[in-house]
Amino acid sequence: MNTITGRREFLGTAALTGAGLAFSSRLLGAKEKSVLVFTKSSGFEHDVVKRVNGKPSIVDDTVTALGGKDGFQVGASKDGRIFDGDKFHAYAAVVFFTTGDLTTLGTDGKPPMSADGKQKLLDAIHNGMGFVGVHAAGDTFHPLPDPPDRSNRYIAHGDKQDPYLKMVGGEFIVHGSEPRLQDANVIVNDPKFPGLEGVSSPVKFNEEWYSLKDFQPDLHVILTLDTQGMKGECYQRAPYPVTWARMHGRGRVFYMAMGDRPENWKNEFFLNLLGGGIRWAIGDVTAAVDTNLKQVAPGYAEIPPKQPAAK
Repeated sequence: MNTITGRREFLGTAALTGAGLAFSSRLLGAKEKSVLVFTKSSGFEHDVVKRVNGKPSIVDDTVTALGGKDGFQVGASKDGRIFDGDKFHAYAAVVFFTTGDLTTLGTDGKPPMSADGKQKLLDAIHNGMGFVGVHAAGDTFHPLPDPPDRSNRYIAHGDKQDPYLKMVGGEFIVHGSEPRLQDANVIVNDPKFPGLEGVSSPVKFNEEWYSLKDFQPDLHVILTLDTQGMKGECYQRAPYPVTWARMHGRGRVFYMAMGDRPENWKNEFFLNLLGGGIRWAIGDVTAAVDTNLKQVAPGYAEIPPKQPAAK
């Protein structure tokens, strides 16, 4: 099944996960809230969003299982046309793990989002729909041109930034290549955010770390990356945000830069934080999301040295 778009399909999707039948009885009594997982890859397609032999992806399965635990329903799609209709307005929030210009067919060959559909999505979030961006959601809708050497990404676009990335709150520049994955410490700036209860700072985590920039000034930073001792030119900069929350109009926006490694989709710290972000985005839990960007990441505006494009 390539597209799962609504509540009617949810129990069938849950059954595919293996865990669905175990928690379906709880869902019958849950609040009528649902989340759309959208994983179209117009750019690089990550392993965690690939559907092999028609089976749900790791991201589809994991968010579905979180829904069973926390009491929200889940639909999943790679079809960009979903935003042209009215069905997506029934969702309390959308979870994006996407890449590239989603208005193009791109790598995965799935139908693209229309320009009107993109605007409908942004309007829906501004009017109160929640948004959860995971990892490559920050590697989506880069300002054009976006040449292979990524030179346009090393510029602070400010007010000229793509509206989607303004909504998300930051933009992916590049990640390290030698090594691509490395251990690093993340500093917990808000231990009271849902999902971080009992977590001590810092947290050592292995990831394909994104170097990010063009942070919106109203960010409530939840985690910053301690760059000291990290290998790679893109990390030769002051600590910067890798997880945050912000309001976009009436919409609750949550972004976490982690999520590349399939193994991390079984990691307790990662899952608790993702689950907390989703629950906050759909309005099931509250959190103080006052602006703290300059206080916790005073060097946030630094842009690292440009590294050669990967061969």
